[in-house]
Amino acid sequence: MERLSGLDAGLLYSESSAVPLHVCSIVELDTSTVPGGYTFERFSSELAARMSALPELRAKLADSQLNLDHPVWVEDRAFDLSRHLKRISVPSPGGRRELADVCAHIAAVPLDRSKPLWEMWVIEGLADTGPQDGGPLALMLKLHHAAVDGVSAANLLNQLCDPEPDAPPPDPVEGPGDAAPWAIAADGLLRFLTRPWQLTRVIPEATSTIVKTVNRAVSGTAMAAPFAAPTTRFNAELTSERNIALAQLDLDDVKQVKNRFDVKVNDVVMALCAGALRGFLADRAELPDSPLIAVVPASVRDKSDRPGRNQLSGMFCNLHTDVDDPLERLLAIAESNSHAKEHSSSLGPTLLVDLAEIISRGAFGWLLKLMSRTPLTHTAIHNAVISNVAGPPGTLYTCGAEVTALYPLGPIFHGSGLNITVMSQGGKMNVGIISCPQLVDDLWDVANRFEPELKALLDRS
Repeated sequence: MERLSGLDAGLLYSESSAVPLHVCSIVELDTSTVPGGYTFERFSSELAARMSALPELRAKLADSQLNLDHPVWVEDRAFDLSRHLKRISVPSPGGRRELADVCAHIAAVPLDRSKPLWEMWVIEGLADTGPQDGGPLALMLKLHHAAVDGVSAANLLNQLCDPEPDAPPPDPVEGPGDAAPWAIAADGLLRFLTRPWQLTRVIPEATSTIVKTVNRAVSGTAMAAPFAAPTTRFNAELTSERNIALAQLDLDDVKQVKNRFDVKVNDVVMALCAGALRGFLADRAELPDSPLIAVVPASVRDKSDRPGRNQLSGMFCNLHTDVDDPLERLLAIAESNSHAKEHSSSLGPTLLVDLAEIISRGAFGWLLKLMSRTPLTHTAIHNAVISNVAGPPGTLYTCGAEVTALYPLGPIFHGSGLNITVMSQGGKMNVGIISCPQLVDDLWDVANRFEPELKALLDRS
């Protein structure tokens, strides 16, 4: 059986009606490339033909009342695509703002745990923004974070897409199988009894992390410190509502800035985010004197032999929003990012995964109750989550329709109510921004600043 890791399960236990923990993607499509023309029925049939190759989308949670460990994944023998594939239309005039509003409502609703933890919404009625005969279409894909992290979600999107509009469906892939309640409980008891042995791996790793962090702090080469972030409107308690805004940039322009100033693509992404947030807060007389701090998730999948679908680490990065000049800000971010990457790589890459593994189901519940009653929940650990995920480089098609944009969206949390996720695809850099309308009343004012910020850097190159 495939049991959830501690990190996977923690994402289940941490979920609430105000904090649904799924990741999303908004995919814009040109249906003029669909062989035979687009219809919802043809799209549904093409997607159904792919399900045998996507075990992640056929697996559901299973548990036992006697289970002392985390739940397991099992094959949904009664899998029915119609329970996951939905159809909706945007209101007139069908522009990108109307699309984002519809997707925000979808993103606000937790997934049904009685079935495989995903949904796909086919969104019709979009305004025709190009010469295509078939008209534009959008997809909204929701996947629970317990089932995928950023890298595996991107890989799954690749499996849903093809390099040609009429490509055959991929070969079938075996799923996780079945598990009887007694087997789940018996294996869970064994894992519960052996959990203390996990400490023999975690304690030396944690001790080494502390020593290395102290040494780097003394030498001035440490990453930004948690709990050192200024409090902003993004760092408050959430409601169950969500709002979404989108931006799309030319990837060649981003690379031109990167090459001209000898920095990384991720440095340019961070600088664009920093400039957008700085301008947004400054226009509202809310820009703190001290710089904003972002947490940047990082995959450790290629460095880890640990079980589980989430293989994550992360680092705290200084956004240098106290620097007025865009170029100086970019260079400062590049330097501090370099220290943060060196610091992060010097630590145990699987420390977060291993720490989550030693926490039992009961201990997760106790910790969540404790955190909800401590002052830490009202202290800014960081100001935003910023993630940059490498996407496929070439032109893609899904069920015959050409992908023209792919916007990723991550989760937000109490005290961390802004997530900016960036993915490159097909020569474009797609920016997905999600927040809560009680925290950020006009999220499009953030999104619309990305293009001017990029232009300001291009003008200096």
